[in-house]
Amino acid sequence: MSFSNDIKQELAVSEGKARHCKLAELSAIVSFSGKLFMRENSLFIEMANPLTQQKFQMLVKSLFQSEKADAFQILESIKMWDAKSNCFKNMDAVDGLLIQQSCCRRAFIRGAFLSCGSISNPSKAYHFEIVCRTKQQAKQLCHAMQSFDIDARIVTRKKNQVVYVKEGEHIVKLLNIMEAHTALMNLENVRILKEMRNSVNRRVNCETANITKTVSAAVRQAEDILLIQNTIGLGSLPDHLREIAELRLEYPDASLKELGAYLNPPVGKSGVNHRLRRISEIAAGSNTER
Repeated sequence: MSFSNDIKQELAVSEGKARHCKLAELSAIVSFSGKLFMRENSLFIEMANPLTQQKFQMLVKSLFQSEKADAFQILESIKMWDAKSNCFKNMDAVDGLLIQQSCCRRAFIRGAFLSCGSISNPSKAYHFEIVCRTKQQAKQLCHAMQSFDIDARIVTRKKNQVVYVKEGEHIVKLLNIMEAHTALMNLENVRILKEMRNSVNRRVNCETANITKTVSAAVRQAEDILLIQNTIGLGSLPDHLREIAELRLEYPDASLKELGAYLNPPVGKSGVNHRLRRISEIAAGSNTER
């Protein structure tokens, strides 16, 4: 079962407490996925997705105390039907009066996601999206998300407009907005594991790079010392340089700090580094003379 489906199953059985929130969610479901059709001179509203249909029926029953409320009554309640003029109103977007309050915008986003939303597997990537039929619908949804400081954006995909969010932290916030608390905890667990794994990998990569750098430097130092030994001889070096040169050959894997500890008296890391740099300069000069 996909992560998206898990979220939708959680959302399909939850609903807002207030009537105005239920109307906001119902309006989103009808706007985003509702299909109208006539049968025996009666208008019906139907959803292709079973979970959306389940939520639709739950809201209708709660709002109208009947699972088979008249379609025109439903549309009028969400301001998509004008009974006085006997005509449909704009169905490309939800009436702004229904989503004025933040609690209603939460319900609206929840209904939109349940109808046409999806979230990628968080263990692979962070991507939240809701497919919209029109630009007007996408802009309204995007503005609703942005009212909660969500970095929501719109992209055109074939004939549709897609509202999407890429930031993992913002997707977590969206799950909280939609009140998908179980999914939120699951996503947070995945995020924590990913961050720990990435942190360990960065540390290992850093330590590996440092080890490689240290080993490469030690190899170059040994090569310089051997060059001096084979040309002008180590005896030609000043005592403090000869001493460190001999220690480097004896302890090829030792760090600068460890080499300094072998000296008598001990010398710090910077002192050892200075001496080895001087040896490299001498080696470069002896190689030129050859």
